[in-house]
Amino acid sequence: MGRFAIVGEDRIRNGECTDIYFIRSKAVLEKSGINPLVTMECTASSLPGGFGILCGMEDVISLLEGVPVDLDAMPEGSLFFPREPVLRIRGRYRDFAQYETSILGFLCHASGIATATAGIKALAGDRSVFSFGSRRQHPAIAQMIERSAWIGGADGASNTCAPEGIPLAGTMPHAFVMCYSSPGEAFLAFDRFSPPEIPRIMLCDTYCDEKRESLTGARCGASGVRLDTPRSRRGDMRAILEEVRWELDAAGHCDVKIFLSGGVTIDDVARYRDIVDSFGVGGAIANAPVIDFALDMVEKEGEKCAKRGKRSGIKQVWESPGGQHATLPGEMAGPSGACPLIQPAIRDGKVVRRQTMEDARKRVLDRLSLVRGFVLHRAEGRESAN
Repeated sequence: MGRFAIVGEDRIRNGECTDIYFIRSKAVLEKSGINPLVTMECTASSLPGGFGILCGMEDVISLLEGVPVDLDAMPEGSLFFPREPVLRIRGRYRDFAQYETSILGFLCHASGIATATAGIKALAGDRSVFSFGSRRQHPAIAQMIERSAWIGGADGASNTCAPEGIPLAGTMPHAFVMCYSSPGEAFLAFDRFSPPEIPRIMLCDTYCDEKRESLTGARCGASGVRLDTPRSRRGDMRAILEEVRWELDAAGHCDVKIFLSGGVTIDDVARYRDIVDSFGVGGAIANAPVIDFALDMVEKEGEKCAKRGKRSGIKQVWESPGGQHATLPGEMAGPSGACPLIQPAIRDGKVVRRQTMEDARKRVLDRLSLVRGFVLHRAEGRESAN
């Protein structure tokens, strides 16, 4: 094992990061002389919010590049629903069986983060949402976290290993403020010595009442004040936010924005989006529930087949202009005006389609109004149940 408990790219690419039963099954199949031509589809039978945002597909394409298979898939950033196939692989089973673990890992984790981010951003509307949660996960996957959050609609990220092109957000921790004799001294130093392009957002809840430190920050040149009060000390957060806003305005600092962080959830975004200008979201993005994808055989040697609980035969997912989806047998024509979502990505190991991170993000942003409807519907259901 290396210095850190991580798996290197080469082992993943070589199919060495897999569940042992694939290795054992492959060995038995080889000794039996069996290697059927199969088609397998990846689906999620259920989704926590009723919808998902597909992410991680570019990693799957990179993984299978050079492997003698055909891969068809939805593009990253696609909105998908339960039981819809998001990809299908066609090839000799032994040639790709051991990649299943990594394929699912790439899709399950990244899609979970992108889905959670899209739901939060859909509720936030024109309020900025920043991914602040990479510290809640292993540092080896920080780039994946920030990439997935960006595709999901986040306006920026905090980790310096975010992919190029993602705006970085964040100014100071509490420890920085505590290095000085007072918050005011810390704020003045930050304003004096930080490059001019760095936003003057001061962290205003280290020692004192949030209102008091926010006014100090505003007097020291703050363009925004960040409240990161631990949940155990918040009390009525709505009252705190309203008081800070009132006193800033009363002192003539109407242009100073309020930035909320510290355990922010999607419900917090819904509660405070009318008074908060930006949200720093940590665990609700980085620790989002994974999407429980499965990869199942649907065709063998040209014949439809499926295990119990799955639907046999290859399928196509059609998206209508209004965003409605229809899943039909692959040989059937789609509804009038609808577009097929599952498109060729690899042919006999050669990549025929790639997609940029920005393309994926645009797909999500174009569908945020639909996502917002799903999120609000689910929230209303929770309220009715209570």
